[in-house]
Amino acid sequence: MLFSYIAYSFRSANPPTNVLMKHIALLTLLFCSILAYGRHPVTPRTATWSSMYDQLRLSKVGLSRLAFEYALVGIQKMEKQPAIISIADLSQPSTSKRLYVIDLANQKLLFNTYVAHGRNSGDRLARQFSNEIASNRSSLGFYKTMGSYHGKHGLSLKLKGLEPGINNNAFDRTIVFHGADYVSEDTIRATGRLGWSQGCPAVPNEICTPIIKVIEGGSCLFIYSPDPRYLKESSFLRG
Repeated sequence: MLFSYIAYSFRSANPPTNVLMKHIALLTLLFCSILAYGRHPVTPRTATWSSMYDQLRLSKVGLSRLAFEYALVGIQKMEKQPAIISIADLSQPSTSKRLYVIDLANQKLLFNTYVAHGRNSGDRLARQFSNEIASNRSSLGFYKTMGSYHGKHGLSLKLKGLEPGINNNAFDRTIVFHGADYVSEDTIRATGRLGWSQGCPAVPNEICTPIIKVIEGGSCLFIYSPDPRYLKESSFLRG
């Protein structure tokens, strides 16, 4: 189709200069679009998704539209699409409230708070990710929330990594959702960042239990970063 258009554009021996320039501009735009979609997953923007993003004013609380759309693309790959999705947007530094718990059915933002990343993933910003045991790095991708239990961090939530080779070692790595003292504004004031976990998405102690009560038992957690390798390899985002 593109090549047919090129041929048509230059069929006339002496096209007017203004028409020729318009054709060149359009062809440049088409070529750039092809390159872009060749590098990144396609995330169709439906009117419903866009409306929900705007209605919830998610841009005002820091969540990028792209992260939100990736989340809604991936959630459709789950066997049972849950009504609740949690998005940990690791494209933001740990000093930002980058965890968003969203009720998709009722179109409501339930929680927006801090969340830690793994100590070997980066300082304020997570840049390195791993599925390896003892890596102390965060794992990106889609998780299914399982049952809660009481452990060394108090009430915690088991997570099942749904993406082979990306986060499916979550059980073996004991990657769970839990509260931690080092996820606090006091830590940010003292160190300029949140404390680090061993790869778990840790949240402030005071809000951990209310979040777990809402998201346990089969909801979706999406840990996002615009990491080129993840965007290329994730089957949840690519078809």
